[in-house]
Amino acid sequence: MATPGTMSLKISDWSRMGLGAPLLLMAILAMMVIPLPPFLLDIFFTFNIALSLIVLLAVVYSLRPLEFAVFPTVILIATLLRLSLNVASTRVVLLNGHAGPDAAGKVIESFGDFVVGGNYTVGFVVFTILVVINFVVVTKGAGRISEVTARFTLDAMPGKQMAIDADLNAGLIDQEEAKTRRAEVAQEADFYGAMDGASKFVRGDAIAGILILFINILGGLAIGIVQHDLAMADAARIYTLLTIGDGLVAQIPSLFLSTAAAIIVTRVSSASDMGQQIIFQLFRTPKTLYITASVLGLIGIIPGMPNVAFLFFAIVTAGLAYWMGEKKAQLEVEQQEIAPEPVALPAEEERELGWDDVESIDQIGLEVGYRLIPMVDRKQGGQLLSRVKGVRKKLTQELGFLLPAVHIRDNLDLEPNSYRIVIKDATIAKASVQVDAELAINPGQVFGELPGNTATDPVFGLEAVWIDPTQRDQAQTYGYTVVDPSTVVATHMSQILQEHAHELLGYKEVQSLIDRYNENSPKVIDDIIPNIIPVSIVLKVMQNLLRENIPIRDIRTIIETIIEYSRTTQSTDALTAAVRVALGRLIIERISSGDDELPVITLDMALEQLLQQTLQAMSEGTGAVEPGLAQRLISSLREACEKQELAGQPSVLLVADNLRELLVRLVRSSVPRLNILAFSEVPESKNIRIVNSVGSV
Repeated sequence: MATPGTMSLKISDWSRMGLGAPLLLMAILAMMVIPLPPFLLDIFFTFNIALSLIVLLAVVYSLRPLEFAVFPTVILIATLLRLSLNVASTRVVLLNGHAGPDAAGKVIESFGDFVVGGNYTVGFVVFTILVVINFVVVTKGAGRISEVTARFTLDAMPGKQMAIDADLNAGLIDQEEAKTRRAEVAQEADFYGAMDGASKFVRGDAIAGILILFINILGGLAIGIVQHDLAMADAARIYTLLTIGDGLVAQIPSLFLSTAAAIIVTRVSSASDMGQQIIFQLFRTPKTLYITASVLGLIGIIPGMPNVAFLFFAIVTAGLAYWMGEKKAQLEVEQQEIAPEPVALPAEEERELGWDDVESIDQIGLEVGYRLIPMVDRKQGGQLLSRVKGVRKKLTQELGFLLPAVHIRDNLDLEPNSYRIVIKDATIAKASVQVDAELAINPGQVFGELPGNTATDPVFGLEAVWIDPTQRDQAQTYGYTVVDPSTVVATHMSQILQEHAHELLGYKEVQSLIDRYNENSPKVIDDIIPNIIPVSIVLKVMQNLLRENIPIRDIRTIIETIIEYSRTTQSTDALTAAVRVALGRLIIERISSGDDELPVITLDMALEQLLQQTLQAMSEGTGAVEPGLAQRLISSLREACEKQELAGQPSVLLVADNLRELLVRLVRSSVPRLNILAFSEVPESKNIRIVNSVGSV
């Protein structure tokens, strides 16, 4: 026999079964059709008031709007609940209103009697004021804010997405956090879009309240006079009081929900609730309170004014201003840092020069002008050191070997706002940033112009503007991607290190990679490397891979492929081609990001035959690529690459295996974004779609 526990279902069980929301909606719709007794009306009206209070307080104590993302749905359900109660109460009022004021339940009677004192004129005035406040002020304002916020949020989405990509490329966040932020941006757009629609429900509910009031009064008068033979005055008194009570019971929760909607669309995300924000931002300046106290004091000494009230609040405001000023001064004293006095260092004793005096060059260096020093000083809030550390960590994980440490130093020879990136003591890139501004980058389509100093993004070469940090939200609304100066430098360094990763890989790094692989297969490696295959060949193959932006994380596949093909050739180009074939899936994945089809560009048959003949002549030492042919080929490939980029697709040139290395050398510097693949590098499971064919003319 089943126990009572097995026969009953908890609320959580209903929720897991997915029946909670459908049952609630069915109950709401049933109230519009099935007559309800007065005691059930009392229960539902009380529940409606309690629900509106819970929603209002939940909005007040939410730190950010997305913490209450279900709010638009709650508005819809609460509105339907209130309208169904209006229908149910109207039915009871019109059917049983002639029996007395309590015919529709104690809640309606209390609001019609106690709240308005039993005077239907007063009740009508109070109801009208509530409707005006709800419909004209709160609902209309909240609806307009929802509409504007939804539009601006949707317009700002591309800029926010590109800012996330910039942080990801700079190593400030990992892939999981970037995915979370993108989902948050999409959720924010969905929320404000839903709020734009939900505000229409609130507005329609206010209009429905007005119409229901007049319909109930007119219907009650007609039923009371015609069907129940009541006098005109008695019918007006009874049905008007019941209707006013019914309207007040519905309008007060409606006002609560309208206020909650207005609060949530005007909230700004913060680490404190609304009450803390108001207190801090309203009373943080003692000067404001002193001026207010002075004005109140002047009004308080005017004859005929309520002197006691104004002077009392003048004294309270002045006391609050004094207390806030003392507290602010105390915090400043506690936070003040006393700089240590400089200590004179003893003079260095004279000694003979030695090898220790020969300074080794830095593999990676970042030099900054003197105005950029605060960016690298943690005591001044500089974030560049942590950003650069994040870039190094991210690239180390992506490329597959430990990047050398980045040495940051100031250089007085540079312009104050300039910096330069150095690799092996040679300047690779140079640019400038503004410490007290942020860079608004034009990704290609924006909806407004921003005041500021025009510039060029050092990473992508896009048009940009240096703006004041307070303009960040406006710039994102216009569609700009806004980044701070530390992120600009870190992203620029990330791009440079990726392009020159092959120069940073040396014997030391390769030996470390071999040693790590050696831990699993020591006998194999000891017999072959370096006895049969020199470390220099492994180094050259890995450098070739990095030069074409292929990571060397899969060290096992790389070494085993080199060992296998080294029996027939010691050519690093041939070994690199073999390793590329072995890493074909990884290469395709990095290009097409998991798409089912790979759009490719191919060579015209006549051009391919011409290049094959040229390659044959070059192998015999009797020929070279004709300059005019090379120029026309580069121009055609650049045009095809631009078409692919405009279509939002990767640029891939698919050629015969023996032609790949020749074409890489021809177009690598001229068309850097073009990926050149050999036929054998494409896995059999990958579908190929030819989108263009390039000829020699």
